[in-house]
Amino acid sequence: MTETTLEDVERSLDRATELETEEAVSVLRTARQDLEDLGTAADVDEQRRQELEDRLDQRIREVKNRDAYDSGLGSAMNPEDGDAP
Repeated sequence: MTETTLEDVERSLDRATELETEEAVSVLRTARQDLEDLGTAADVDEQRRQELEDRLDQRIREVKNRDAYDSGLGSAMNPEDGDAP
């Protein structure tokens, strides 16, 4: 079995921006697990791993926000943008 690298995780983060919400969440969950697994590896740059973890958290928020906006909450939160009375 090939061990996941920080570069693999970074590619997953980039790929998640282009996916539909469900698939993006799945990819991001896998990336989170990979980062956790890499946290115990002696040869991993811990600073870079932490930076990727921060990017992962941000990407998860972006996907959730995108999903909420796409589901109509965006227009409810911004009535002046839609057909508000």
